[in-house]
Amino acid sequence: MINSPAQVAENFVAAWNKANADEIAELFSEDADFVNVVGLWWNSRKQIRDAHAYGFDRMFPDTVMTLNKVTTRLLGVDVAVVHAAWTMEGQITPQGERAGVRTGVFSFTLSRQDDASWICVSAHNTDKVPGKQTHIASADTLTPASYVRKLPRKSPPENSHES
Repeated sequence: MINSPAQVAENFVAAWNKANADEIAELFSEDADFVNVVGLWWNSRKQIRDAHAYGFDRMFPDTVMTLNKVTTRLLGVDVAVVHAAWTMEGQITPQGERAGVRTGVFSFTLSRQDDASWICVSAHNTDKVPGKQTHIASADTLTPASYVRKLPRKSPPENSHES
């Protein structure tokens, strides 16, 4: 049972760190939506559960996720949006090696139930790509890109001494 909107993020991370897809699924309504970091869109509690079970089996069997920041915005008495910044380490690559640390942000939309508990009706997970603002699409891939121009370094001013 989720007693406050922010608790969804805490419970998600606790279930993640146990690699427990059933506990993750319990956070969501039967008809919930979940969009993952690469845009896969699951449309039911069962799909959310099955996708996370697959991930724990193949990619994330013993990862550790931590929350860095959680904010809640009430959109009325019965609807809330929670944003949660996360860090994760320990992912397994397709080659069986340990991947580096990832960071990202969850967006959870919650609805208050008749018993005053909260349930997640929609979630979106996004990876952060440091120093990048968008992706550039080519024929078969997306590449993170930065549009920040690096200005040439100015030479230090010459010392001028007046006589």
